Order: sequence, then structure tokens, then C-alpha cells
Amino acid sequence: MTSLTKTSRRNFIKIAAATGGGLMLGFHWSESSAGIKVLSSPAENITFNSYLQLSPDGIITLFSPNPELGQNVKTSFPLIVAEELDADWSHVRVVQAPLDTKRFDRQVTGGSGAIPHSWERLRKAGATARQMLLEAAAKRWKVPASTLIAENSTVIHKKSGRKLSYGELAADAAKVPVPSDVPLKDPSTFKLIGKPIANIDNHEMVTGQPLYGLDFYREGMQVAMVQRPPFGKKIKSIDDSDVRKVPGITDVVTFGENIAIVGKSTWPVMKARRALKVEYEPDGVVESTADHDRVLKELLDSPESTVRRSDGDVASAFRSAAKVIRSEYQCPFLSHAPLEPMNFFAHVRPDGVELVGPTQTPERARNATATLLGISPEKITLELTRLGGGFGRRLQSDYVLDAVHVSRLIKGPVKVMWTREDDQAGGHYRPAVRYRFEAALDDKGNMTGYKLRGVGINAGNSTREHNFPSGAVDNLLIDSIDYSSPITTGAWRAPITNFLAFAEQSFLDEVARAANKDPIAFRLELLERAKRNPVGEIHYDIDRMISVTKLVAEKAGWGKKSGVFQGFSVYFSHRSYVAQIAEVEINNNSPVLKKIYAAADCGIVVNLSGARQQVVGGIVDGFGHAMFGNLTFRDGLPEQRNFHDYRLVRMKEVPAVEVHFVDNGISPTGLGEPALPPTGGAVANAFFAATGKRLRNQPFILQDEMKESGFGGKL
Repeated sequence: MTSLTKTSRRNFIKIAAATGGGLMLGFHWSESSAGIKVLSSPAENITFNSYLQLSPDGIITLFSPNPELGQNVKTSFPLIVAEELDADWSHVRVVQAPLDTKRFDRQVTGGSGAIPHSWERLRKAGATARQMLLEAAAKRWKVPASTLIAENSTVIHKKSGRKLSYGELAADAAKVPVPSDVPLKDPSTFKLIGKPIANIDNHEMVTGQPLYGLDFYREGMQVAMVQRPPFGKKIKSIDDSDVRKVPGITDVVTFGENIAIVGKSTWPVMKARRALKVEYEPDGVVESTADHDRVLKELLDSPESTVRRSDGDVASAFRSAAKVIRSEYQCPFLSHAPLEPMNFFAHVRPDGVELVGPTQTPERARNATATLLGISPEKITLELTRLGGGFGRRLQSDYVLDAVHVSRLIKGPVKVMWTREDDQAGGHYRPAVRYRFEAALDDKGNMTGYKLRGVGINAGNSTREHNFPSGAVDNLLIDSIDYSSPITTGAWRAPITNFLAFAEQSFLDEVARAANKDPIAFRLELLERAKRNPVGEIHYDIDRMISVTKLVAEKAGWGKKSGVFQGFSVYFSHRSYVAQIAEVEINNNSPVLKKIYAAADCGIVVNLSGARQQVVGGIVDGFGHAMFGNLTFRDGLPEQRNFHDYRLVRMKEVPAVEVHFVDNGISPTGLGEPALPPTGGAVANAFFAATGKRLRNQPFILQDEMKESGFGGKL
């Protein structure tokens, strides 16, 4: 399997022309029932928006339209086609598609939605090509197509043993009428799907080939870095006299409250930036973390809120309760901190704009550019590079517009590069949130009432009102309050649920123990209640949640191990279900996290190795940020500016992870984010089981309960 990198649509057309005489299919991504058509060239018909090409040498080429940031979509998309096509995987090539809204639908990476969106479309494309090859061979041999099989890029006549390669049949297949309603394979016959397949970019990444935005170079381009103001402030004065004296600096330009230093290469620009003198003054509210902590606590008692869900008579349930449990949980702002800082190339010309770089939302970037310049989006081209991490940060277009602004001002091509410090100081952070939970128990330990209030800073709705245990409690109230701040926030891997899941699952553990019930049995009891007598709308699949819960309990030996303290958590997000059990042991009088078991239900697993990596990566991310992640503000600026003081998990601190998948045969439901939310709760509940101390705030490492325990030994 090979990836064709740095390939624009124009280059792809050249590749297609050079392999003339083969089979090229155009097919829709926007509708699973849409037609498929034989094309004479990629430019023939703009209504058919993707291409599967089979050349006479047997090479199969497919456009992969979605941005690739490590979620494995660039491997999984062609894998699905190759499975239905019965192709030899070593003959498949992948072209990273540029932005093309006429030919592609949902060219976005976010929400763990790429595979669920394209599953049926890709299967149909591969199955159609396979059927056309069978028909071509049947015509050549003058036998019924039903007597033929496709296998490993070869058509075989079962009776005679005759064989023809796909390459030999490509030209004939192009003349076959495109069939409709082709049968898709039974999942039990899959040969590629569900197997471990290496990422197609592995060789390029390991050998340092130019894949990422920071690698991009264009002859004649300049480099720029941008100085931004603290949140809530504006420029009062600028002194750039020393900047302009640095050799290699070509210009200093200003747009809005931003100052761009432009030069011939990176080092002069970095050197000159340190010589820039800027004085700022308040432009509204200038906040610090102490302000945020006070506001979050005060708003929890506010009489005004937005009710998100209300079932039954909550007030009555709490008045008559035999026991009431109440707890508060809080999380800080977090930076996305991708390994590759923000960057983008732009060339604003009189006749149009060229954009190149890493973005999760290329259409949004193009439309924002068009709005800024007052031009039609059709005058803008955008070529995607591989993303060196995103986690939601590259859903935004601010760094793309940096490049557009500077290119327009200097009237030439430029690559804007952010430093790590820029990334920390100019982020769209995970919102800071505080939650208050209350539960009412009757004298038999049944939960009769449940209340949740979420207060967030630029979080919007900081709850997920339809997630479990909604639907399982007769009397339930969920509401939220949002506080507006000049600090920019945005989606952070598994938005909202990345912390909410920890808080909910930790609190349910508290309630279970107050009811003198096993934590897993308590949740299963609630799920069975929701199944028998649902209260209001149920927005999650009860059976799928029960299934992952029972599977992880079985694999981890829940409650059966001596000297091992276990914590459980289960969560539904982004259409998938993940349950986890964390295990803590006491070493030298200190609790140490040893292992995390995970059971995931994401439907059919497309690429086993990729799926495992997603689950393990989500767990490491979830554990690391719950344990260490912390971004505090002083006078409108983050206090943590780089990895020396913005603590990430280290390799030696990662526990063993064992992953299992539920095999239920349903269509894929996404896996880029669902494994992260349950992790914090599983770890915190295991910590409680080991120490009797409850962790309610993140990062764990700063909590007195953890400091006193010596958790993790040398962490």
C-alpha cells in the first residue's frame, strides 16, 4: 500500500491520463444510494465526486477526501473499497484529495464521523467495480458471470481454472454498463476488514518525508510569525525599530490587534520577534484563574439557568428521600497542544488565492478566506497536508486567516508559523467547567431522583442531558449556565464529555457505594430499569451499553482479584460505547495505576490495528490530561507556555492497556473520540477503591487527596 503525497487534483488528472485505457468510476459520497458512472477522465463530470481508478497494470487508485490527523481515515477508506473489490491490498494507492465541495461531501475531520458517513458509499463503489470486472471476464470467456469469482485482484472461472488479472480486464470493464443494486459482501467473508493493516503513511512518517504543513515549501515564499495580544487587551503602542535591523527581516505588518514579522527564513523571524516591543492596555474584561474559580462557584447557586431536561417531580423525590448524596466536580482549561503547532501557507494573487496546509475543516477555512477578502470561494484553492495532531484545534480557521492577512499585506506567498508558545497563548481551549450533582435514594438504595447542573466558561451547554442515566431515573433535572469570557474556547477531543464523563461516572460510583451496591451492578440495574420502564426519551442504545459493561467486567475479572483495586466507568459518545476498568495496586505504601481494560462497541472494526491504536491513544490522552492537564491564566495570558510547565503524560507513566471489541456486526459508528471520556472516571474510582479518597477535581496530581497518597510512586 502506497500513499501518493503532495498530489493536487491537477496532478491526479495527469496520473490518470498517463495510465489510460483502464477503468475509472465516478461515484457520489453524499448519498449512499447515488449512482456510479464510468468516466473517461477525472474532469469529465463534476456531479460525480470521487474516483476509483483501475489501470492496465493492476494498480487501483482512490481519492481520500477527508483530512488525515492520525485517525487512520486515509488507510480505512481505501481498505473498505478494496474489501468489496476483492483487491490485492499491495496494489492499492491513495491520493489525498484537495478541497472540492462539488466532488466531495463532508470533507471534515471531527466528531468521529468519517467512517460512519462513508461506510456504505465506499462499499458500493468497490462492489460495483468488482461486478463490472466479473461481467467483463464473463463476456470474454462467454460464460455466465455467476460461474466466476473475484479474488486478490483476479477473476477466476471456477470450473476451468482460467484466470485474468484486474489489470488485464480494466479496459473491457470500462465498456460494461454500470450495474445497479450490486450485492455487498456478507461481513463473515471479509478478508481485509477487521484485520490489522499498517497505516499507509508509516514509511513516510518514520523516514521523515514531507507530509505535514510545516514541511511545505514553495520557491519564493517568505516566513511570518504573529504576535497576538493577551485575552481582553489591545495594542497601546508598538516599537519595531530593533526588529527591522535584524538581517533577513523584510517587513513588519499589522492587522487588527496582531503584528506579523516577515522574513526570508525561520531563524531571523524568531530572533527579530524577541526584539519587538509592544505595550497593551485593557479592552474590556481581563481575567485570571482566580476570577474563573469564583465565578464558577457563584453561578452554581444562581436562580437562573437553562433547563436541558426535566422528568417527573424532582422536588418531591428529594423531599421524601431516605438519603441524599451531593458532590461538586471541576475541570480547568486545557490546551490542545498538538505536536505540530499551527501553520498555513497562503498566496493571495489578483486572480485568486492558493492555500496549503493542515486543517480539519477545509471548507470553513476557504469560506472564511472568501469572506475576509470579499471574493467568491470558487477563486480559492485549498490543498491538504497531513495534520500533525488536531484534537479539535484545527477545526478553527484563525491561523489560516493569519496567513491570508499577511500574504495580502506583503503581496506575496507566505507561510505563517506558530511557535509552541503561540499555540499555548492563542488557543481555542477546552472550556473550564464546574458541575454539581445530587442523587436521592430510597430506603432500599434505589435512585429515585437525580440532578445535574453544569456551569461552564464559554462552554455553551456543558451537559449532555440525554446521556445515561437519563431515561433510567423517574425524577431527573439537568440544567446549565454559561459564562461569557474573552478567552476563546472550542471543541477539544470528545467535546464536553471529555470531563463530564469523569464527573458523571465518579458520582455514580459515589451513589452506588452510598446505596451499598456494587458499582457495576448498580449501573446494570439502572440500565435494566431504563429498558423495562423508560422515562422520557432514550438517546442511547441500552443493550450496547450493557454489552460493553459485561464484556469488560469479564475480561478484567471484576471483583475476583486479590490485592488489586478496581474502578469502573462506561460511556456513550459519538455513536459508540466504551467501558473501562482501571486497576491500582499498592506498592511501597503508595497506590500505582497498573492496567486499564477497555471494551469498545464501535460496530464493525474496519482496521484492527488502527482501532486498537485509537482506543489506546484515547485512554492515554484521557489519563494524561485527567492526571496532569492544567492551563491557568494570569492577566489574560496562560501561565503555562511550553511543555516544561504544561505537563503531559510521559511514556513511563502509561499503564498497560488491554483492548477488546464487541463483535455485533452493525455498521461502524466511530472511534476517534469515544475511548477518551471513560478513562478519568475509571482511574479515579480505582484510586478511591485503593485509598478511600475521592478525586473530584482535575488535574488529579494537584489534589490534596492524591498528594497525600503518593499515587504512582515517582510520578
